[in-house]
Amino acid sequence: MKTPMSSDTKLMKDEECESIDSTKYRGMINSLLYLTASRPDIMFSVCLGAHFQEAPKISHLEAVKRIFRYIKGTTYLGLWYPKGTGIETVVYADSNHARDYMDRKSTSTICTFVGCCLTSWFSKKQTALAISTTEAEYVSVGKACQQALWMKQALIDYDVRLDDVPIMCDNKGAIDLSKNPMQHSRTKHIEICHHFLRDNVQKGHISIEKVTSIDNITDILTKPLKRESFNYLRLGLGMIEHIP
Repeated sequence: MKTPMSSDTKLMKDEECESIDSTKYRGMINSLLYLTASRPDIMFSVCLGAHFQEAPKISHLEAVKRIFRYIKGTTYLGLWYPKGTGIETVVYADSNHARDYMDRKSTSTICTFVGCCLTSWFSKKQTALAISTTEAEYVSVGKACQQALWMKQALIDYDVRLDDVPIMCDNKGAIDLSKNPMQHSRTKHIEICHHFLRDNVQKGHISIEKVTSIDNITDILTKPLKRESFNYLRLGLGMIEHIP
């Protein structure tokens, strides 16, 4: 397979479908979750399949088998960490608003780069139900802010001090909210814990910059993509063919 999941796939509980051995299914998911430590390109599809470990159906098993077929055809791919790379740190953030078809919750995704090297990636369902795309994106950028601040502190141990870390976001509403909340009275329902993002922007610890949706690398962690888009963003992650 050329992609780990079809762009048309919509996995649900599927109560009418035939059940399968949950022990075997969980073993397959656990193996894939272990592999995501070095293969971020399968992160979304594996995490989606993990949602159905309690009562897996044939439709879920078929989706997981497709991931294995994708891995079998791309064993030559790996993350690239070249010598002499810079220490400029950039964090990409994105979300898939209400895309979970079971509870309609959004997923926050983050990718952190030091130079051209992917150092960490994150894909997790948000705890609260976001009622707008702006809110979902704002929460994701807040998570990215936490990661950026942690990265700045970690680099100090290596005597590297960064002035500010840019966070790349493709949602203008979330960017405006982080800079000027007075224009967004409809966002008062957002939990106060997420507004520390605005505080760190004002202090100059981080900066929020606009990136096009096409070039937002974390989009590969939010939903199944068509082959062309998937290959383009996979290359953006720094995954290239291994050369012995």
